[in-house]
Amino acid sequence: MKQDPPEVLGIEVDGQLVGNIGIHPQSDVNRLNAELGYFIGEEHWRKGIMPIAIQLMVDYAFSHFDIIRIFARPFGSNKASQRVLEKSGFTFEARIPQILIKNGRLEDEIIYGIRKKE
Repeated sequence: MKQDPPEVLGIEVDGQLVGNIGIHPQSDVNRLNAELGYFIGEEHWRKGIMPIAIQLMVDYAFSHFDIIRIFARPFGSNKASQRVLEKSGFTFEARIPQILIKNGRLEDEIIYGIRKKE
């Protein structure tokens, strides 16, 4: 990827790429915000890897981008992702019922956020 600074980074465990994590700065009136996205292979779930990766990405994002808030939007049914965000210092901001569709089912959109410490 050609972004400078990079917006998407790999998650490595014992020399093996196991997932990725990205920070996506917004534009215009939302330019002080960035969206967080992440993925880790299922065989690495529940090992404490993702909260560490998220905390590292939050520190990286606040030091490399001109933003004051990072948000993430897990599906309402993805309780594990919601717990990971909470463990990583994010707070629940909103639930918007039945606005997303996944596998033919309507899903709630959950919004979590974390703000830059002054």
